Amino acid sequence: MPLPFIVSLIFDGLPSWMPDPWRIAKVGGTLGALAITKRYMSGAETLAERDMHGRVVIITGGTSGIGAVTAFEMAKRGAQVVLLTRQSPSDPYISDFIGDMRERAGNDLIYAEQVDLSSLHSIRKFATRWIDNAPPRRLDMIILCAATMTPPGGTRTENEEGIESAWMVNYLANFHLLGILSPAIRAQPFDRDVRIILATCSSYIGSPPLDAPLDKKDWSPRKAYARSKLALMVFGQAYQKHLDSYKRPDQLPMNARIFMVDPGFARTPGMRLWLSRGSIWGLLVYIVMYAFAWLFLKNESMAAQSVLHAVLDESLIRGEGGKLIKECMVVDCARKDVKDEDVAKKLWESSDSLIEHIEKEQAVVRAKAKKDQGKRDLEAKKEQEKRDQEAKNAQQVEEIESLLGAIKKGKQKEAQKAKDGRKSKNGGENGTASDTHNSSHCHPVFFTEKLRRLPPSFGTASAQQANPVAHGYAYQDAQRSNGGKGARL
Repeated sequence: MPLPFIVSLIFDGLPSWMPDPWRIAKVGGTLGALAITKRYMSGAETLAERDMHGRVVIITGGTSGIGAVTAFEMAKRGAQVVLLTRQSPSDPYISDFIGDMRERAGNDLIYAEQVDLSSLHSIRKFATRWIDNAPPRRLDMIILCAATMTPPGGTRTENEEGIESAWMVNYLANFHLLGILSPAIRAQPFDRDVRIILATCSSYIGSPPLDAPLDKKDWSPRKAYARSKLALMVFGQAYQKHLDSYKRPDQLPMNARIFMVDPGFARTPGMRLWLSRGSIWGLLVYIVMYAFAWLFLKNESMAAQSVLHAVLDESLIRGEGGKLIKECMVVDCARKDVKDEDVAKKLWESSDSLIEHIEKEQAVVRAKAKKDQGKRDLEAKKEQEKRDQEAKNAQQVEEIESLLGAIKKGKQKEAQKAKDGRKSKNGGENGTASDTHNSSHCHPVFFTEKLRRLPPSFGTASAQQANPVAHGYAYQDAQRSNGGKGARL
């Protein structure tokens, strides 16, 4: 079959049903170019693999985006995952999210701890609970993926402690958390592979210098986000030196390593917020232009590959820390001030003093709030006691009135019973007398005024004495005092 067809093509040319070869070439070339572009923009995929059973991993930002993919991959490999979430573990969304991840990963060792990264006090409460343990709790890895941003055109926002939101969540929260967890990191055994992963972004390249404060007049969402990422990278280098300078009791070198990871541009919730400018119209434009976003932006799984490479590649632990990883390979930083010790020192000192100042202020605020709450609770307690006493008094009054009513009813019953007894006694006496003087039945008869008048035959005094009408009653066959010879009616 193929040979005759090829011979036919050579001698007779293309058949009539076959499309134009140039059209085939154009369509095929276009599809090939799109496939190559998509594959290139998706980035590299890590080939590293590692057994994570028995390892304890703390992850921020693990409920969405790149952090959620990383958490799932860690759980799928057997790690014990601790997600730091703003909501309580009993929150329906967090509960369902963890239950679904446990089912998909086949791993029940997935937990959540409530930590609000926009609050220094919340971070301190969690970190102090973690290190307040003897012997020290196992800690193999800390992956910090949480980040926030203000969409273009948005206004500057601050948390309750007066710190700009992007600076707080993207940098200061990580600085505070790692600063308190430092004793737990340094207390890990020498043979334990401890890694700290900081998720950054290439926007740090366009950040203004850290030694120049970002005033409210010069503030913009792009500058704020880029500056927070630059500060995070400078801190990562300084924190690695801080760990390396620690002298272990066993005189062995420090085993913890810091790695900064640039996952690239991806279709994460943060990127969608940035492209849509936080508006409904922007979201509609994003949906209409989604084909371009699909082509040029990574999906969340491919964006997490560099993070997974920093976690799983065993060769990284044998070298120095403080490395920047992008597209699953170590790259150089694009700015020199990332490794500038003077900049790092000023940043560390200013951050430390800011946290100390804010925590003192917030401690006073909390103490005052606690005192006011105590006063309100005391007033509420007194009011409740007053209401309880009033209710008790009312109940006592009700019981007394009920008792008095019962006594009154009892006396009324006794009086009624005594009255009925007297009536029955009088009735008995009257009955005896009537039986003595009357031998026949008596019938009441109604009499008019005319009937009350005596007839002429009764005009005599003896007849009047024998008058049978007495108080409106006439007694038939009544026995008269004259021997029963009196007249009848």
